Amino acid sequence: MALRIATWNVNSVRTRLDQVGAWLRAEAPEVLCLQETKVADELFPHAAFEALGYQAVISGQKAYNGVAILSRLPIEDVQVGFAALLPDDPGAEGLGEQKRVISASIEGVRVLNLYVPNGSALTSEKYPYKLEWLACLGRYLEAQEAEGEPLAMVGDFNIALESRDIHDPERLSGGIMASDPERQALTAALGDRLGDVFRVFEPESGHWSWWDYRTGAWDRDTGWRIDHIYLSEDLLACATGCVIHKRVRGNEQPSDHVPVVVHLAWPPEEAADGDDDGW
Repeated sequence: MALRIATWNVNSVRTRLDQVGAWLRAEAPEVLCLQETKVADELFPHAAFEALGYQAVISGQKAYNGVAILSRLPIEDVQVGFAALLPDDPGAEGLGEQKRVISASIEGVRVLNLYVPNGSALTSEKYPYKLEWLACLGRYLEAQEAEGEPLAMVGDFNIALESRDIHDPERLSGGIMASDPERQALTAALGDRLGDVFRVFEPESGHWSWWDYRTGAWDRDTGWRIDHIYLSEDLLACATGCVIHKRVRGNEQPSDHVPVVVHLAWPPEEAADGDDDGW
């Protein structure tokens, strides 16, 4: 079967509910992970997604942050926050106060949905918080690796990991979302366990997932690639494509981010049927 996993920072799920619904009707991925839902759990629009055939598991808060996983397939073993795997970690509980982490098992794949802190500015108190958060992510991923599940980690990472992920690297590298400590922290968290699936299929620059509202970035196509999908080795071997749905940014009153979708031939036994070489 095909397993398509999408990620989209919608910048308020209720504000953009019609846009998300229209995209789901058109594209129908099996899984959609949302960030910045910006709604308390009791007000999440479950009914609208259920009408489209999607179950939602959520971790939200009023006006800020918030993550959700929507799925047309059965959702199992939902885990919220870093503390789900790091109960004895002194930092995990506190870092869970902001609703930024949710995961679930879907078709034997652990889908981990993240909204990484922005950090605001290099001089902001939010910047060391971001680095602390990324360090905890590294410990979390180490614990997740020990669980032995295939892992798809998706979300808004608020980091352009390489110069080719920014429209003007000479000017912007070294600043927030492109500083060496941020890049090093994310690289350390990834380790050898996860690969950037978009770069498997598209090595060149010029592909963005976020255009700043404040700078007229969309009209000039001066964007950043900060919405990522990282896969464990077993899933990377089953990836058949990864696409940024750029056109969505041209909607009326859009999110400043667009969906990114990975296509997987999963499970691998099905993918290998009729192919003597397998994967």
